Amino acid sequence: MRAKIEVETLLQVILVLILVWLTLEILDLAFGLLGALLGPFTNIFGLIIAALIVLWLLDRI
Repeated sequence: MRAKIEVETLLQVILVLILVWLTLEILDLAFGLLGALLGPFTNIFGLIIAALIVLWLLDRI
């Protein structure tokens, strides 16, 4: 039995996280000061995306 969450829902969550990540990267390029403040958090979004994919593959979500 696969996870209880549908694939479409999981993909929507992942796409939103990617959109937030790309937005932060664009803000980092546009505003160096804002990028300096939010810099450490942009990598966290990448880790969240990777964790969601792994959890889905392991039937945890």
